[in-house]
Amino acid sequence: MPATPAWPPKSAPRLFVPDQLGPGRIVALDGPQAHYLGKVMRVREGDVVILCDDATGEWAARVAQAGKRDVVLEVADMLRPREAVPDLWLCAGLLKKDRFDLVLEKATELGAGRIQPVITRRCVADKLNLDRARTLTIEAAEQCALTALPELCETVKLDALLAGWPEDRVLYFADENGGEPAASAFAAHKGAPAAILTGPEGGFDEAERAAIRTHPCARPISLGPRILRGETAAIAALGLWMALAGDW
Repeated sequence: MPATPAWPPKSAPRLFVPDQLGPGRIVALDGPQAHYLGKVMRVREGDVVILCDDATGEWAARVAQAGKRDVVLEVADMLRPREAVPDLWLCAGLLKKDRFDLVLEKATELGAGRIQPVITRRCVADKLNLDRARTLTIEAAEQCALTALPELCETVKLDALLAGWPEDRVLYFADENGGEPAASAFAAHKGAPAAILTGPEGGFDEAERAAIRTHPCARPISLGPRILRGETAAIAALGLWMALAGDW
């Protein structure tokens, strides 16, 4: 007797969609998503596509119509509810485009709840294309079979970030001049709302460092004896937090 095909097929394409999903819902796609399904993946009527909505979870849908410019899907079964995401924000100094692209991608994969780009005095870049950045996080989530996306915020200047900081959230400051070892600091506050602040290519200047260190929610931490590039510091700190206080 032939084996029963897996449902859904592991090779089924995966997409995030903006509308909330549910059994029997009709999802009409056009633009790049329709091009991807029709021209790249060459889906046909009856094929399966995995959909996520960043609200309810992951669903299997069947192709009801595959046109030249649009694809219509009918949602069938829920496969997984939306995964829980640890309450961690990554506040990363804005970097050059390719380096910050890496931060966006890896922060999504590692499970950051929020990504907050920060502009400091030594930032080489001073703006972020938010639509492009959001596309990068969505693609990273699709490739890694995630069911949740990080909240992606508009860039904010460091002084505004500190002025509006919530008093119930610890701010781990990755200071190249040193601080408490990150591992012990993260482990000591496991379960508390947290954020990690990392700097740009040139690091923080002395006035910025002083302002951060005097903030009542800030805890300066050290990421070890080596000077790390901005993208390395952000990814390393996030990975360490996930291992010690997150959901790893």
